[in-house]
Order: sequence, then C-alpha cells, then structure tokens
Amino acid sequence: MTSTNGPRKRAGTVRDTVLLRGGLLLTAAFLLVAVAGWTDARARNTAVTRNASSEALAAHLSGNFDTKLDRSRDAMVGMRLMLERQEVIDGWARRYRIDHDLAAAIHDVARQEGINPSLAFRLVQVESRFKQTAVSSASALGYTQLMLPTARFYDRDITREELFDRDTNLQIGFRYLHDLLEMFDGDMHLALLAYNRGPARVEEILAAGGDPGNGYATAVLRN
Repeated sequence: MTSTNGPRKRAGTVRDTVLLRGGLLLTAAFLLVAVAGWTDARARNTAVTRNASSEALAAHLSGNFDTKLDRSRDAMVGMRLMLERQEVIDGWARRYRIDHDLAAAIHDVARQEGINPSLAFRLVQVESRFKQTAVSSASALGYTQLMLPTARFYDRDITREELFDRDTNLQIGFRYLHDLLEMFDGDMHLALLAYNRGPARVEEILAAGGDPGNGYATAVLRN
C-alpha cells in the first residue's frame, strides 16, 4: 500500500496529461475538418471542367465534409469517455489510497466480468487489503484470496505462482463472484457468503433452515 501523496500526485499528473492531450486532439480535429474541407473544395473547383455539374460537385463536397465531421464527432465522444473513465479511476485511487494502475485494473476487470466496480474494490479491500502477495492461513492467494482448487475450476492448468499475477487473480476472482451472484439469483449477501464460506456450505446451511451469515457480507458491503 502506498502513501496518500504518492497516488494523488501520480493521479494528478496523469489526469493533467490526459486533459492536455485531449484538448490538443479536439482542437486538431476541428482544424483538420475546416482546413481539409476548404482544401478539397478548392482543388476540385480548380480541376472541374466547364461541363461538370456544379450541383453534383456541391453535393460531393458536402458529403465529404459531413463524413469528416462525423469522424471528428466520434473522436470527441471517444475522448470524452476516456476522460470520464480516467476521472473515475482517479477517484478510486484516492479513496483507497492505492496505486493508479491497480485502481485501473480493478475497475476495468470488474466491468469486463460483469461486477460493479464499487463491489470489486470492497471485496479486494476486505480480502487482501490490496496486497498482491497476500496469503491466508487457509492458503487463499492474492488480491481476491482465491483457493487454488477454485481457480482451477476456471483454468485447470493454473499454478499457485500464476495466481499472484494481478490481472489473472482479479479476473478469476471477479468471474467467480459473478457466477455466485447468478447461482444465488442476484442475492448479494448470499453470493458474498458463498465466496467466503463456499457455495456448498451455504446451500447446506440454508437447506437445514439455518442462517449462513458470519459477518463477512456485512463487512464487504459496509466498506
């Protein structure tokens, strides 16, 4: 875990860089549209013969300009989405006082696996305190504290060492949680309890009319 000033300084630097590049790209996009449109028009006006249809030429030029404008608009939408993602990730990094790259990985992998990033960050905080090399007394490994047999359900050849890889651990852990949410019909508390105690044990307790709660789900959701 890093100090508060480190992630904030790095996040601020990254954000400023992205904003600067974004501003330059947007300005360049508008200039290219305007300049390219006029250059194209002048070139074609010079080359056109007296018998050419001025209406057809105007329609062509209008269509060409519209195409360039649409491309510029698409670029601006992409830039806006990138800036919004950057701002969200900066917020996670500041909130949990973690490295920006780790915050980006948790956010992106969670979305990829169909998990709300807010839940993903809470899970990793409770499971490992954002420590990549965390190992529990029960031999659960890494950020999401995966048991090797559980991980091998998703990748039968995975090794213990590979479970310490950041993206591999996050991907399997979040996929497992997603599957548990489906198994328990979207019940967040039961899915989290199953993540902690194992789905078979939770179902066994429920079948016997008991309460599988042990405080784990509450701890995750409260963070």
